[in-house]
Amino acid sequence: MNYTTKYILTLWAIVFGAAVFTRAAEIPQVAKPNIILILADDLGIGSVSCYGADHFKTPNIDKLAASGIRFTHCYAAPLCGPSRALLLTGRYAFRTGMTENYTGDRMKPDKEILIPTVLKQAGYVTAEVGKWSQLPLQPSDWGFDEYLRFKDSGKYWNYQKGGKTYTVNGKEVPLKDGEYLPDLMHAFAVDFIKRHQNQTFFLYYPMSHVHDKILPTPDSSPENKKLKEGSIPLYQDYVAYMDKLVGKLMAELDQLKLREKTIVIFASDNGTAYPMVYRKFDYPSFCTIGGKRLSGCKGTMLEGGALVPMMISWPGTTPAGQVATNLISFADFFPTLAELAGAKLPPGVTIDGKPFTPMFHGLTQGDWLRNWIFVMLRNNWYDRELDWKLDQSGELFDMTGAPFAEPLVPANPENTEAAAARQRLQAVLNQLNPAAGWKDPKRAEKNQKSKSPKKKTTEEIENASENANAPDQ
Repeated sequence: MNYTTKYILTLWAIVFGAAVFTRAAEIPQVAKPNIILILADDLGIGSVSCYGADHFKTPNIDKLAASGIRFTHCYAAPLCGPSRALLLTGRYAFRTGMTENYTGDRMKPDKEILIPTVLKQAGYVTAEVGKWSQLPLQPSDWGFDEYLRFKDSGKYWNYQKGGKTYTVNGKEVPLKDGEYLPDLMHAFAVDFIKRHQNQTFFLYYPMSHVHDKILPTPDSSPENKKLKEGSIPLYQDYVAYMDKLVGKLMAELDQLKLREKTIVIFASDNGTAYPMVYRKFDYPSFCTIGGKRLSGCKGTMLEGGALVPMMISWPGTTPAGQVATNLISFADFFPTLAELAGAKLPPGVTIDGKPFTPMFHGLTQGDWLRNWIFVMLRNNWYDRELDWKLDQSGELFDMTGAPFAEPLVPANPENTEAAAARQRLQAVLNQLNPAAGWKDPKRAEKNQKSKSPKKKTTEEIENASENANAPDQ
């Protein structure tokens, strides 16, 4: 039996049996950990120094990565709302209907189950602090015991449109003059941890940073405070302030002696944004690694759209300083956190994620490792192995030069390696059958016009995709 045949025969276990996986070794039994999931907004790998960013310093995030495992191939969706729905449900967008930011109303608590509901059944107390805008209803409707949320995206000061108030446990609270909303969010998170330090807790912390609008932070220099809104130095200030808040949270855990009892996961919801309101400030061109710009950015189906920074740290349990190159999907977070918490997955629900729990205990080999990931936005999708990517139109891309290049591979029957990859990846798409799921009729015409042209450059494809995008909320 050749490799391709074996690969295809095992697909059912990956796609339809995602809730049950064998283990290459027994996972040690430990007490239920606290879980903190920090989610940055629009932070690509080119803005994080431990990923080799040329123009940013993130010492606290780097320290977090050094204390645990840093992942080089973690994939979200290329846009905020679909990415968060994927993370919190463990289900692909063609199942939930969350294919765009404005399709969140298709998600209902009687149809979808989010991570906090599952963890609450395992005895966790839960909280959400930060961005919630694309998901419907309130966090409390989805299993969070406590929450602080703000309207839309990128809220920092009360002089912003929609920034006059924020919501705490159902009550509208005024954001006062001079108050910096990210600081209030941090204070809420710390207060939640302190009040529940003797319980087992789950904190979901979707930050404001670094979504636009790009404004001065409390730490911006007098010179930077005079700069035009959206300027590159202010963008660097955003990254620095976000990093500072991560460091402050870790210091609080240390002071409370909770660090070894707490899993901390840091990730971002999609790649670097090409901001709709600041086109003169080209952030993706500035967020380089080794002098090279990433292929694509937020809102595109290129590598830089869905590839995100991600790290896990659990001192005393996760190995320190490890760099993992295996594929991780945002869908994997749901079953992974459930398994860590000793919680049961919801019966009768297709969970597309595959738990990577063994990695928390230093295991790096086993049939729990992913062979591929699936990414979807609007009516476009692809599945990807480490070296190859196949999209919904049947175009195959060579990913060995990613994240900087992903050239189209001609359909040449003499290229047996590419032909085998095409067969494997098409078999995955045939099994998933995303075309049979929910599609966004508003995007059908634009989708037809924006299929990746074979002869256009990466920059032309990226610009065409950006021009077709509606502003992110």
